[in-house]
Amino acid sequence: MSPSPRASSPVLADAAHRPPALLVMPRDLVDDVYGPEERAHLDRLVRWAGPDATAEQVSTRPALLADVELLVTGWGGPRLDRTLLSHATRLRAVFYGGGSVRPIVTDEFWAAGIPIVSAATANAVPVAEFTFAQVTLALKHAHRFERAVRQLGRFPSQPAAPGTFGSTVGILSLGLIGRLVAQRLSTLDVHVLAADPYVDAASAAVLGVELVGIDELFHRADVITVHTPSLPQTSGLITEELLASMPEGATIINTARGAVLDEPALIRVLRRRQDVFALLDVTHPEPPEPGSPLYTLPNVVLTPHIAGSIGLERRRVGRLVVDEVGRFVAGQPLLHEVRAADTALRA
Repeated sequence: MSPSPRASSPVLADAAHRPPALLVMPRDLVDDVYGPEERAHLDRLVRWAGPDATAEQVSTRPALLADVELLVTGWGGPRLDRTLLSHATRLRAVFYGGGSVRPIVTDEFWAAGIPIVSAATANAVPVAEFTFAQVTLALKHAHRFERAVRQLGRFPSQPAAPGTFGSTVGILSLGLIGRLVAQRLSTLDVHVLAADPYVDAASAAVLGVELVGIDELFHRADVITVHTPSLPQTSGLITEELLASMPEGATIINTARGAVLDEPALIRVLRRRQDVFALLDVTHPEPPEPGSPLYTLPNVVLTPHIAGSIGLERRRVGRLVVDEVGRFVAGQPLLHEVRAADTALRA
């Protein structure tokens, strides 16, 4: 097993000149994201303005932010609204150890012009890894055969599947995760299609994928993997018509957001077509309501939103934050700053 990557950060000799910082996020997540090594690096970069706090504590005691210049946070972090900002008058930067910053940012925060870093790049890695594994399993019909073996009590007499040579995989949206998936799929002998209105053919060619429309993607791909952000314009983007057009034995994988897929339509298609399979790591609502057919349909596999960072994978997120804090303290440009315009096309 190769050694884990280490966060790199400068050590400041004079603690008195380190910027005052506060770490605010749920206690049960702090150690997952900011483990001993990450905390040791942060200790050498900042001067803690107080003990770790939760969003609820900051909400009830906003004076905790009075002297804070750097806010280190993550999943479950505080909402950066007008009230918080009115007390955090010295705030110079926010470092978010998580994916999308949309749960914590507000119009007032963007108007304040305070830089915010997201660890979405680090969080994208396990999603791409999970997706690559599921695509490979789907091309082998692994989940279908596992269920058939359980039901029959024996091996199927003539198992058949597309396999990973010459098959077609479709990627819906070539954002951060979609591009990582495309890179990983380049190690297989498969033809990769992609549909994304914000990507041109030249950019797609660099990734080794054929750019097509969404209709063609669903009509041609043996496996379709969804990486579209949940935005007003993408709600219900994957319609019954698209799902019904999938080839015989096709699989759809969703690790993005449940609302992108019209789930009632999916259920109708899955009931009509037992050959179509769905691997859903996200649903809408999440989890599915009690009694949802998604729990019992034989051609559905549900996983509880595990594609993103879990377990030790969250340390990768924390290390990205540590590196960004180090750059900020050293006066270097931030590599993972998120701007208001970016959130228009992100989850």
